[in-house]
Amino acid sequence: MPLPLPTLSPPAARIVAWISGAALVWLVLAVQLFVNVDPLTVHRTDAVIMLGGAASERLPVAQQMQRDYNIPVLVLSHTDTPGNVAADTACNSAAFPSIQLLCFQPDEYDTRGEARAIGKIARANGWKSITVVTSSYHLSRAERLMEQCTTADVQMVNSHPQLSAGQWLRRFVIETGGLLDVSLRPECADQTDQSVSDAVGEEPNYR
Repeated sequence: MPLPLPTLSPPAARIVAWISGAALVWLVLAVQLFVNVDPLTVHRTDAVIMLGGAASERLPVAQQMQRDYNIPVLVLSHTDTPGNVAADTACNSAAFPSIQLLCFQPDEYDTRGEARAIGKIARANGWKSITVVTSSYHLSRAERLMEQCTTADVQMVNSHPQLSAGQWLRRFVIETGGLLDVSLRPECADQTDQSVSDAVGEEPNYR
């Protein structure tokens, strides 16, 4: 004869129901923030910038943007890391100086370091608008950081990663934490009043 399943007390059942409901709401919001992020409209800007990492997925999108919208400059984050091989190869094989390609190395190999570098490069070049390309799961956090570090108009365009359900869930957790972090600890707060000449004096290593 099978043993009866244990039943939860009313307070415990309410806690379980609340946790389940909260998890479901978070999951729905995460899908909207990190998956369904395709821009409704796209326009020409002064430069298109690919953030480092997942370059085999992001670089073709950035190059397509440059061709389709006749954007003058393609900017690549050059990190010499395994996930960035496609962009690093493009930088290492290019002839510099180039009017169509610029490669930079951020002082820190994370999105905060890239945002600081991009803010300085945009000011140094007098760019009024930029297109930033990154993976869909990374777009919300990257957009927040770019807007914190530059006064240029920021247009975000996403590439589409091919991830398993487990990988997506991991990204949901990472990027939720990342969004909270950039909201509580804004980047570039001490750079908002810098002039272009200040930016040139502190520009990152780029070609």
